[in-house]
Amino acid sequence: MDHGIKTVGIIGAGQMGGGIAQVSAVAGFKTIVYDAFPKSLDKAKADHEKRLARDVEKGKLTAEAKSAAQGRLQYVSSLDTFGMCDIVIEAIVEDAKVKKDLFVRLGEMFAKIPGRQIIASNTSSISITELAAACKHLSGPSMNAESQIIGMHFFNPVPVMKLVEVIKGLGTSDETTQRTIALARAMGKEPLAANDRPGFVSNRVLMPMINEAFYALMEGVAGPEEIDGIMKLGCNFPMGPLNLADFIGLDTCVHIMDVLADGLNNDRYRACPLLKQLVTAGRLGVKTGRGVFVYPAK
Repeated sequence: MDHGIKTVGIIGAGQMGGGIAQVSAVAGFKTIVYDAFPKSLDKAKADHEKRLARDVEKGKLTAEAKSAAQGRLQYVSSLDTFGMCDIVIEAIVEDAKVKKDLFVRLGEMFAKIPGRQIIASNTSSISITELAAACKHLSGPSMNAESQIIGMHFFNPVPVMKLVEVIKGLGTSDETTQRTIALARAMGKEPLAANDRPGFVSNRVLMPMINEAFYALMEGVAGPEEIDGIMKLGCNFPMGPLNLADFIGLDTCVHIMDVLADGLNNDRYRACPLLKQLVTAGRLGVKTGRGVFVYPAK
């Protein structure tokens, strides 16, 4: 199916949003990047320059392709220009209320504009149906908010990881789903569809495994290096579960476990006490320099 998308809007210029923007621009899409914090925009622009230059050095891009990609990137501090976007991909804080407020604002904007705009969330755990429900009162010449909202879950680091988990909410149309899948493929990704259930597929399977690794550590089954080493060597994982949790962010892991426990109505998904204790102590993983393991300052 022809996705019919020429301009991509990215809301959030952090690690995920910046990565999505880079992939979009390299794939040939005009890409508008917004962030409420000017410093985040400046950092994203510098990161794009550095990463694209590195790709040229490695032979992954020509110098001409690098310049063309940079020419497609536009950094803005206002959402006013987002009316021209065919799809907006939200990559902001993993907070349902904040996302709902943003989706309502986008829905109100698109309800006044003829077109088939898609609003996508890069959420790793929040219900797409819940986000769409906040916009169900919105309608316009071509806007049926519930049918045009979808999950587009990229994985970190975005330029490297091939998977995009495409999440269809209860009201998401087949057209929106197929256009989103076609867009992901045009970005060089491998889209795989999942229904809107707590944790989707990736975190429904991954997070309980990570949580069990923390229980094994807490109960003295083995040390952290041994737990990760056994899973790497015995299961052929590129990274042990405890190291991966540090990389994801231990606070994020706790949040996703809470989403699973509440959404599935089952306390067996609650975060391990040791995991919660580390978060309480501010040891959140790589981003704070210490989680299960200690990471040297960059």
